[in-house]
This record gives sequence, structure tokens and C-alpha cells, in this order.
Amino acid sequence: MEAVVGGCPNLLHQRSLKLAFCVAGIMVTLLVYGLMQERIMRLPYGDGKEYFEHSLFIVFCNRALTCMITVILMLIQRKDIAPVAPLYKYSAVSLSNMLSTTCQYEALKYVSFPIQTLAKSAKMIPVMVWGMAIMQKKYRACDYLLAVSITAGCAVFLIYGEMDKITALSKNQSSLLGTLLMAGYLGFDGFTSTFQDKLFEGYNMDILNQILYVTVWSCALSVIGLLSRGHMLPAISFVSRNADCLFHISLLSLAATASQFFISYTIRTFGALVFAIIMTTRQLISISLSCLWFGHPLNLMQWSGAILVFGSLYYKSFVGFKKKSSSAMEPQV
Repeated sequence: MEAVVGGCPNLLHQRSLKLAFCVAGIMVTLLVYGLMQERIMRLPYGDGKEYFEHSLFIVFCNRALTCMITVILMLIQRKDIAPVAPLYKYSAVSLSNMLSTTCQYEALKYVSFPIQTLAKSAKMIPVMVWGMAIMQKKYRACDYLLAVSITAGCAVFLIYGEMDKITALSKNQSSLLGTLLMAGYLGFDGFTSTFQDKLFEGYNMDILNQILYVTVWSCALSVIGLLSRGHMLPAISFVSRNADCLFHISLLSLAATASQFFISYTIRTFGALVFAIIMTTRQLISISLSCLWFGHPLNLMQWSGAILVFGSLYYKSFVGFKKKSSSAMEPQV
């Protein structure tokens, strides 16, 4: 019995280390991705002060690099490259991911960035809805309470940290169309991670297999978009004239590729809901670090929001530990 009881904390410790690895990997790679994306799209290049305007070309580059690296890894590990699921199921993940990204960027034309950031704090809710609809998952009352607590905590933190910006910008930019686009973003984004989870469970799918065929579809869709708009040749011409732009796109693509591996591993190991929790709390942590770095003190309401979020997460971890401990002990006693 002692070995079993002693082994449970050890297993939980290993799982906690895996989760910490996932959180650190997702946050670091997405931070680099975001910095490079802002550098490429918002600052000029060359003596002529040219701006890069072909965002779909960036999508194509990072997806193409992901495909190449995935194929190399699969060949090194001698894994079967053939798809284990029907191709249209991979395309569903790719299409929903591209639609969520499109809704996110288009929504910025109609709603302010602070409002969009606030809306993202509701990521957990659509994931739970899709989990019930697609995977017939049943959540307990404490799971719903956790989702509401984290969402409310992030909302309080963001609202009271960006109140002036939200008030000023929302008067001019908020609209029904912007709200619908944000709802589309949350819906498609929740579907993407949930359907990935379903593919992993339904086909006992390897991480590399899913990444390969999802990114193949994304490459195809981005190429079609570039050619139909006539943007492919202008984008290639731009990066050939500006080597530093090519370097930034390459760095962004490496970060995007690494993030795909971390995201897929997280969903495969912990599920779509845990991934949604990570992505939700990532915003709060980023803003908190920014406040500390630049010397902007948090107000009372922001501290309340942060305590609500991290208290909810601590409670989830504590309950999970007790549940694992009791389930491990009972059968052997």
C-alpha cells in the first residue's frame, strides 16, 4: 500500500512537470510569434520604407515549414506517413482554424482591441459546449463553476486595467457585426481544439500525423488564397528585396511550428479544456508581467480578478490531486 500511495504523488508530479512544460512552451513560442508578427506587419522595411501587406503569405510560410519539419521527424522516427483518418476530417481542423483567425483579424475593424482581448477570456465556455456536442462529454457542476470563475476573473482584470481604452474605443468601434465576428472567432476556435481532441481519441492518432495533414490542408488553402488574389508573386518579390523581412518571417515560422507541436501535445495529453485554460490565463499573466516590468501597479479590482483566476486553478489542482490519490489507494487496499 505504501508503494501505491507513494507512487501517486510521483505520477502526479510527472504530470505536473509535463503541464508546466506545455505552459512554458506555448507561452514562449506564442510570445515570439506575436512579436515577429507585429514587427513584420506594422514597421517598414528598406530605404523605401515599404510595408509588408501579404499576411496570407506568412501563413503559407509557417505552415510549409511545419510540414517539412514534421515529415523529417516522421522519417527519422520511421513512422508511417499515411493518414490514419479520412482526409476531410483533417481539413475540418484546418478550415476552422483559418476561419477563427480570419474572424479575429476582421473583428478588429469593428471592435476595439481591448474589447476583443476581453472576449477571448471566454474561451473555455465554447470548448465545453463543443465538448458536449462533439464528444458527448459530461461536465460536473464544479467544471462549470471553474469556467465561470476563470472567465469572470479575467474579465474583471482586463476591464479594470483597460477601462479608459474600452470606454473610449467601444463608443466608436463596437457594432453588431463586430460582436458576430468575435462570436464566430470563439466558436471556430473552440471547435478547432475540440475536434483535434476528438481525432486523437477516435483514431489513437499520433501527434505528428495530425500536425502533418492539418498543415498540408492549411498550405493548400493559403496557396489558393494567394493565387486567387494575385498576392503570391508580389510577396515573393518583397522578401527578395528585403532580406531582413525574410529573416523575420523565418523566425516567425519557426515559432509558429514550435507552438503547433506544443499545442498538439497539450491537447493530446490533457485535452481541449486544459488548453483553453492555458490560453485564457496566458493573457492575464502577460498583462501582469507587463505591469510589473513597466512599473504600472495593479489596482484592487485587478488583484481581485487575479486571485479569482489563480485561486480557481489552485482549487482545480487540489481537487484533482485528492481524486487521483483516493482512486489510486482504494483498489489496492
